[in-house]
Amino acid sequence: MEKRMLFFLALLVISTVSAQWKPAGGKIKTPWAAQVNPESPLPKYPRPIMVRTDWKSLNGLWDYAITDYGSQKPQKFDGKILVPFPVESSLSGVMKQVGSDKEVWYETRFTVSPDWRDESILLHFGAVDWKADVWLNDIKIGSHSGGYAPFSFDISPFLALENQKLTVRVWDPTSDGPQPRGKQVNDPKGIWYTPVTGIWQTVWLEPVPDTRINALKTTPDIDLKAVKVAGDLHGALYGDIIEITVFDGQTKVAHTRASASEEVEVKMKNQKLWSPESPFLYDMTVRLLRNEQVVDEVKSYFAMRKISTKKDENGIMRMQLNNEDYFQFGTLDQGWWPDGLYTAPTDEALKYDIIKTKEYGFNMIRKHVKVEPQRWYRHCDEIGMLVWQDMPNGDRSNGWQNKKMFDGNELQRTPESEKIYRTEWQEIIDFLYSYPSIVVWVPFNEAWGQFKTEEITAWTKNHDPSRLVNSASGGNHIKTGDILDLHNYPEPDLYLYDADRVTVLGEYGGIGLPLEGHLWQQGKNWGYVKFKNSKEVTDEYVKYARILKKLVNGGFSAAIYTQTTDVEGEVNGLMTYDRRVDKLHVETVRQANRGVIAVLNEK
Repeated sequence: MEKRMLFFLALLVISTVSAQWKPAGGKIKTPWAAQVNPESPLPKYPRPIMVRTDWKSLNGLWDYAITDYGSQKPQKFDGKILVPFPVESSLSGVMKQVGSDKEVWYETRFTVSPDWRDESILLHFGAVDWKADVWLNDIKIGSHSGGYAPFSFDISPFLALENQKLTVRVWDPTSDGPQPRGKQVNDPKGIWYTPVTGIWQTVWLEPVPDTRINALKTTPDIDLKAVKVAGDLHGALYGDIIEITVFDGQTKVAHTRASASEEVEVKMKNQKLWSPESPFLYDMTVRLLRNEQVVDEVKSYFAMRKISTKKDENGIMRMQLNNEDYFQFGTLDQGWWPDGLYTAPTDEALKYDIIKTKEYGFNMIRKHVKVEPQRWYRHCDEIGMLVWQDMPNGDRSNGWQNKKMFDGNELQRTPESEKIYRTEWQEIIDFLYSYPSIVVWVPFNEAWGQFKTEEITAWTKNHDPSRLVNSASGGNHIKTGDILDLHNYPEPDLYLYDADRVTVLGEYGGIGLPLEGHLWQQGKNWGYVKFKNSKEVTDEYVKYARILKKLVNGGFSAAIYTQTTDVEGEVNGLMTYDRRVDKLHVETVRQANRGVIAVLNEK
């Protein structure tokens, strides 16, 4: 009888929560939208590069209100919002545009486990767009500006005895401000999309010891057969020890200790190299010890892989993977969803686009002017997908020279705009550094906010010398960095060449096919060229692949097709925006892609 009563109470709670939320609006949705659980949205561990056992998700239904900019906290909230879906998205349950003259207030209550009473409690935000102010129990505990990097606060001193009240205020000027924003604009149309405001990645709690590992930085060196591990430590003392144990499955393959203040070099005998064809990952346990007692322990992983450049027998500078010429062929991936905008409805949805990209025969993804949640990069590591990571653009354009080397004046940003860019670019590189799938950093796309290109390139290369830097994908072309990156639509074209850098085709294609029932909007849908059915689009794709094959021998070392999916008014995806239809014949495209890759990889 008691079990039956508990069952009915649980059903009552579920039905009450469901009654408080439903997707807003009538736009198309992905199949995963129906799987969103408002009690526990996106419940999987959010930081796979450094895992601790204990944690608590705060995702779920929060109170929200939209107020005038600069207003005091509202006395009454407007309703419920499903965190972590952005305010403008359907899955938030709100679907309202905010704008620079408004702010969003969030509030929720939570409890802290009694088992954590002797620990420090960290409050983590995966990402909030753009400026967040945070209060705990009506005490302001901190702020963060930047829409793409995680941040956290030690909330231990501010905890109440029992229930905790968390309040967050967010302001996002979108295209009214100079901050990084990617494809978001206040008036979405064409290649520019709906604004994203507020919390859009997981909010979570983590109990940690006072002396702890804050972050790990792993750098593989396949030539030395070693991996370097540097720990960012909090509260470590002279004499503390960091201990690294490496596993191949269940088998221990390496073990070493060093002073906690030292970077640890772990020798890797019989190393297994990572590649898209063989995405092998080593597991790693990292312990922090004091007087031979473990004070903190985390689980991580890494891959042995190397990205570099070298001239081939014909004097063409080639991109190499693990010291072998390797043609990288990928898609331009915007990372947008019709139901969640910046936020995928589920982890399975987040993974799906990577799986489909590989099914189509690609070995690389260019993550275009957006940064994903960390689980996305883990999926790329596991599936075997190289990643070119763009910095989201911001500020304004200052004229675009695409077909020639740049001979104009670069954009002059204000000191505030420069600081915003530099701060967030460093945060992005730092938190993504240890994900092995990332092989190229892209500071600028075309002329979108491009400034001080040589200086930014040099800083990026110095900050992470283990990867290549593609200074400005598509121009303005300045002779700096590792890569000359051309954009041309719709057909591939090699119209510039640099004998001292790798030459790539950073964007091409954009073959459009609008499919009724799968469109974000009626009318005003576009692609660079448009066709009427799947066969026509597939035939055009194969035609471009034949052209590209010839240009590989002429000097291209990588290429990126636009794009993975339709996005809002763009209908030039391999898939529809709702991911329900493959618009091209998958196996035909796969064979064409493998043919392009084989020109260089099978020499």
